[in-house]
Amino acid sequence: MQTPAPFDYERATSVEGAIASLERIGPDARIIAGGHSLLPMMKLRLANPAHLIDINDLDELSYIRDADDEIRIGALTRHVDLLKSGLLAQWFPVFREAEQVIADPVVRNRGTIGGSLCQADAAEDLSAVCTAAKARVVVRGAGGERVISMGDFHVGPYMTAVGAGEMVTEVRLPRRPGGGSAHEKVERRAGDFAIAAVSAAVWIDGGTIADVGVGLSAVAPITVELSRAEDLLRGRAPSEELFEQAGQIASEDCAPTADGRGPADYKRHLAGALTKRALRRATARALHQEA
Repeated sequence: MQTPAPFDYERATSVEGAIASLERIGPDARIIAGGHSLLPMMKLRLANPAHLIDINDLDELSYIRDADDEIRIGALTRHVDLLKSGLLAQWFPVFREAEQVIADPVVRNRGTIGGSLCQADAAEDLSAVCTAAKARVVVRGAGGERVISMGDFHVGPYMTAVGAGEMVTEVRLPRRPGGGSAHEKVERRAGDFAIAAVSAAVWIDGGTIADVGVGLSAVAPITVELSRAEDLLRGRAPSEELFEQAGQIASEDCAPTADGRGPADYKRHLAGALTKRALRRATARALHQEA
């Protein structure tokens, strides 16, 4: 049986206490919540933190609420709460669609949005969802808060912009009218990591694409923000020809590797095809909202 290396453990009773422990212990400390990403890596000795700080008691970080022009999601919010949220379903149906194909009920009942984003695994779904939704991540340390765009949050495979002595506390989504979103995923079996997945969010104003976000999973070392396709789409009337061009860009701008889930050229094909599907469905929802 694979077991983690020895580690110390403490259970935080407040965000401030967790941050104080991170500062006191230094880089050998890790935050743990659901644990479905960190613990498997510890068992394989791919991650060897000397100290775990458990934040499961911090109910202050578990919420989904409307705040003026944003939807704010606490870092400890579970997948199942994202799946069931009526507020998210109204403004960002991409969350519900993604959550329906993430893992299984056991994982969805324990895993958290903060843990998913901080794992920075290019194959997980929520990073692409948050990229498409133009989310911003709130990071708190002893010196205060920083708000980081999704484009700047992941800095490499399994690496984030969260600094020493900091922790993710919240995810913020812009709440704008005329929006629609969708998630497309191809997987080997239900609940598996994606062979390829695409999230898209589209905002329509006066029949044209006022803004758009596209995020790709599992087709590069980190989640892909499809900025070149976004630039192509922004300010233009939606059309099948435009979606076709965006799909071609997706195939060109991803960087998949061959593995047990398929060859690289197949993944490139999927990236393009799923981008077209996601944009088509997101746009249809946005047009319905505008009407």
